[in-house]
Amino acid sequence: MIAACVFVGCRDDVYPLIFVEKYHFFVEIRFNNHNSDVAIALKVIYLRAVMESIINTYEPITLDEMSGIKLMNRTDTKFVTTVDRLKLLLMLARTDYRAQEVNGKRMARYYTAYFDTPDNNMYVVHQNGHAGRQKLRIRSYVDSGLNFLEVKTKNNHGRTKKKRVDMVGFDPQHPDHGIRFLAQDDQFKAYDEFLRKHLRYDPAVLTEHLENHFDRITLVNKAKTERLTIDTNLCFHNLNTGQDADLTGLVIIELKRDGLQPSPILGMLRELRIKPSGFSKYCMGSALTNPGLKRNNFKERLRLVERLLSRAQSV
Repeated sequence: MIAACVFVGCRDDVYPLIFVEKYHFFVEIRFNNHNSDVAIALKVIYLRAVMESIINTYEPITLDEMSGIKLMNRTDTKFVTTVDRLKLLLMLARTDYRAQEVNGKRMARYYTAYFDTPDNNMYVVHQNGHAGRQKLRIRSYVDSGLNFLEVKTKNNHGRTKKKRVDMVGFDPQHPDHGIRFLAQDDQFKAYDEFLRKHLRYDPAVLTEHLENHFDRITLVNKAKTERLTIDTNLCFHNLNTGQDADLTGLVIIELKRDGLQPSPILGMLRELRIKPSGFSKYCMGSALTNPGLKRNNFKERLRLVERLLSRAQSV
């Protein structure tokens, strides 16, 4: 028997749902309303249980062991696929990879809130294909209770650097959507100083635009030359338009390896016809939930998302 609990975080209202049953209980569920909160919650529960049943067969790797992995000349490659393909990939990769385990769990829940300017400049810069772009987000590791304010900067050479500081007192299960970074506010003075050091935007004009929830599996190859993050159960809520996007049928894989070291997973991905594809969660989530945004340069990726989601729902 398993106990599965999930909170539906794509909306401000949170519906705690608790189910106790064998894994096969969920297999026969059919979702007639794919966009309802309850249907999303049930899908998340089912998919999480399926992934855990596979990933729990992997040899574990601890955070202490993970800290010893130094990818000095790191290259990152993203892939987008369906849950059905992911299940096959995880079965293929069992003998070559170990699964990160934290506090007995091998799937970690994540929450993210993205900030932008009133005219969505961070989104627009990315959509227009400019290098040297930045993103600002709150990233929460829900199960461990860790919350960070992060600045991501991508330079002209395609390298991404992150700077972060603790976000004290932030609760991802009851997020504050009115956060402002004002120097005259004692509570956020330290954040204002951090942002003025690392961010090219004026912190005072930034507000939260988009939030998401997802589950992450982290794999490490046994040679410890690469790390693989696998994000599932992704859903978005736009704080400006109120619109949601349910991407629970989609999987975002990111391969982070040391230079051009041989990678066991690349052959498996090719075998399953899972091809490299860029995917910015902030930009894709924004494009899917805000009809007023320009999206010309994202049309191909949005069509890919539509095709994969259609394929996932038909399985």
